This record gives sequence, structure tokens and C-alpha cells, in this order.
Amino acid sequence: MAQALDDADHDDDAKRLAELGYKQELARTWSGFSNFAISFSIISILAGCFTTFSQAWNNGGPLAISIGWPLISAFILIIGFCMAELVSAYPTAGGIYWWAAKLGGPVHGWFTGWLNLIGLIAVTASVDYGCATFLNITIGRFSDSWANGNALRQTFLLFAIVLVLHALINIFSHRLISLLQNVSVWWHVFGAAAVVLILIFGPSKHQSVGFLFETFNHSGFGEGDSGPAFWLYVLPLGFLLTQYTITGFDACAHVSEETHGAARTAARGLWQSIFYSAIGGWILLLSFLFAATNVDAVNAEGGFVGAIFTSSLSSSLATVVFGISTIGQFFCGMSCVTSMSRMMYAFSRDGAVPGWRLWSKVDRNRTPVNAIIGGSGVALLITLPALYAPEGTTTPVAFLAVVSIAVIGLYLAFLIPIWLRLRAGDSFQPGPWTLGRKYKALSWIAVIEIAIISIYFILPIAPAGVPGNKDFAWTSVNYAPIAVGAVLVGIALWWHLSAKHWFAGPRRTVDDMGDDVGRPEPVA
Repeated sequence: MAQALDDADHDDDAKRLAELGYKQELARTWSGFSNFAISFSIISILAGCFTTFSQAWNNGGPLAISIGWPLISAFILIIGFCMAELVSAYPTAGGIYWWAAKLGGPVHGWFTGWLNLIGLIAVTASVDYGCATFLNITIGRFSDSWANGNALRQTFLLFAIVLVLHALINIFSHRLISLLQNVSVWWHVFGAAAVVLILIFGPSKHQSVGFLFETFNHSGFGEGDSGPAFWLYVLPLGFLLTQYTITGFDACAHVSEETHGAARTAARGLWQSIFYSAIGGWILLLSFLFAATNVDAVNAEGGFVGAIFTSSLSSSLATVVFGISTIGQFFCGMSCVTSMSRMMYAFSRDGAVPGWRLWSKVDRNRTPVNAIIGGSGVALLITLPALYAPEGTTTPVAFLAVVSIAVIGLYLAFLIPIWLRLRAGDSFQPGPWTLGRKYKALSWIAVIEIAIISIYFILPIAPAGVPGNKDFAWTSVNYAPIAVGAVLVGIALWWHLSAKHWFAGPRRTVDDMGDDVGRPEPVA
């Protein structure tokens, strides 16, 4: 009986996919839980909460975390609700750009697709670099010679190794990926719980509740903690912690063609991954703050979260925390490669990426191998500036720049279809999961929030990164606006000079499946 129901679900999914214009090429073997698991793993509170903690600590302090996290999480959940309605209506691997092309037109799909793909590649790069950073620290706790080595070069070497491992896992362990996503969920649940318990019972003392509302300004901008510059500029920069950590949830859409009952399960998995990550992440971050009794030690390391563990825990317990986080980040990076490669495969399937025939191929195991290799290679290249850091620091500004690129790219890609759905009004045909009449208010909130954060995260992160500053240094420059701006100009010129003549949006592979097909034709 169960097998019959599974077959019926598969037939319904394949039929719905055919109605959207695509043949079922990817193996549909994922459960609803596995779909939820990939977004939950990419959000990864064991990654973002650890690797970008310093951004909030230096730009706002405990207040940016205790109040900033739940506040920004609420806005992100609203964005998730809007996207859940869209994935329910259009459960395709292309996800975000397919929605934009369907609701707007080829030009909307073009811009959305490129922003989404760049954002996913940047997320993959930043997560794996963060994993390498913690792996480098963990190894150093067992080897003094390693600990005294060149941290930047060691971290980049480990980053390259981790990225290659993730690519290989995605290529050769395709049948295990959904299982590993499930394992990742429980690692994040029990691993985060273990860290919280260690930080409750390990330290000899804790901070008071009042500490949660204190403010710090170690950014270099403004004077003191209470001036206008702090509230209008510095504190919002601290929100990058939340906005970066809770991202990548569009993975539920990108693997929807591999998920049973995707019109319902992908929508549910998308918003639930945000909701549960927001709760778990807040608890985890509060445990960090309560254990941060040696504020001077944390400040001395530039707000690095590891200073909390090393100053408040025994050496063995600190090592356990580093290890738990490193493994969680490894799972996260693996999921990032899965999501990124599916997006690259789908966008290439519609002829948008140079060399699209190569990237849209699947092997005999129905895995987009070339897309995995290509996307991972670009992730490595854009992180090369992380080999350099400002004098006197160990965290390269390039890492935060890649983080900003990921946030801006992804959230701008989310904004376009949400705006188009808002514009479509009652002409939009929802799937089984819908917002009903609440879509108007929620969509407006989502659009405004994304517009605001996209402006903030292209601004200089450090005074030395401000052109004209007497201490200006290129190693301190937030190159997110340069990268994002160059991409936007590039894809705009590409569109007007060439792509508008041949990119017609999503193509039909149900009726036109030969290798010698012409340019994509629009979905009816």
C-alpha cells in the first residue's frame, strides 16, 4: 500500500513538472523531511552563528544579538512565507528565476537567475571557508607546530580541500546525499544542544541578564556607543550575523524536482527551516553571551567567538565545541554544493549560462556532475583574496565581503519574484500552500526589508575601507559592491546586447528533448 502511494505521488509530481514544461530527469527520491533538512543544514546555526558572531559583537555588541536576532529572524520568516507560496505553485529546480520568468518575463528571469546563482556560489565559498577556519583552529589545538603556522595560508589550503571533498561527495555519493541531509539535521539539533549545555555547566560563572542589552562599538566608526552613527550605521551592520546565517533556504525549491509531494512538502520545509533555525540559533547565541565573562579576551581577538570558549571553558571542553561546530559546518557546505549545483543545472537547462550544454548534462546516476565541478571552481576563485588580511588582523575582510555578496545576491533574487507576485495580484494561481489575502501585507514587508539590507551590506565594513581615509587599505575594502555592481552591469549589458535576442525564459523539455535543440522556447 505504501509503495502504491509513493508511486502515485511520483506520478503526480512528474505530471505537475510536465505541466510546467519539464521532463523528470533528476531522481525523485527525497522525502519531505529531506527537503526540509537541506535548507535547515544550509542555514546551519553551527556555521553562521559561529563564523559571523564577530560582526554583531563589534557592530552593536550583545544588543545586536539578543534583540537583533529575533527581530531580523521575524522579517526573514515573512520572506520565507512569501517564497513558500511561490514554490508551492511552481515546484521546479530552477525555483527563484523560474518564478520570476513566469510572473514577469524573460528579463526578470535573467536577472533573478544570475543573482541567485552568484549568491549560491558565494554562500558555498563562505561556508566552506568558515569550516576551514574552524578546522584550522581545531587541528592547532592538537599540534603546536600547526598552531604557529601561517593561519591564512593554512586556512585557504583547508578550504580548497573541504570544497573538493564536498564536490566529490555530491558527485559519487548521490544516493547518500538525502540520507546525509537527515543526519545533518540531527547533528545540528543535538550538537547545538550539547554546546548550550557545555556553556551552561562548563564556565565557573556567567554574565547577568543585563549584559544582553549592553552595546559595543568596536567598528571604528563614530565615537562611543550611543551616537547617531552607532544606531543608524554601526548597529545595522551587526545584523549581517542574522541575515547571513538564515539564508540558503531556497534550497527547498532547488531540490523540489527530487522531492515527493513537492507542492506541499517543499513549501512547508522552506518556512519551517527558517522558523526552527531562528529559535535554535537564538538559544545558542544567548548561551555564547552568558558565557562571555571575559569581555577583554573576546575584544582582543576581534570579537572572535572562539575567545569565549577558550576563556570560559577548560581546554578539552573548548576543543569539543570547536569540533561540533566544524562538523556542522562541513555538513552545511555539503548541502550548499547540492543546492548550488541544482540551480546551475536548471539555469543552464534553459540556455542562460555560457557552455549551457555542458552544465545541464546529468550522468548515468542522474547527477549534474559538470555543474557541481563548475560551481565549486568559481567558489574557489572568488575566495582567493582571503589569502590576504589587513595588518594586525587574522580575519580577512574578503571573507565578510563574500558573505555580503551571498546575502545581497540571494535576497535580491528573492525580492524580484516576491515583487512580481505582489504585482500579479488575483491573477496569480496559487498551489496547495497559499497565503490567501495576507500576501499583500507580507509581500510589501519582504520587499522593503530586502531593499534596506541590500543597501547596508554594500557599505564599508571598516574605516580603512573608506576611499579617501588616511588609513585606507585595499585589504580592508568591502568588495561586495564592486562584485555585485560589476555583475549587475555585466548581466544588464549582456541582456541588452545579446541575451534578449535568444533567452526566452524557461524552455520546454517535455516536447523538445533532443541534444540538437535550438534556443529555449518560452513555457506557455
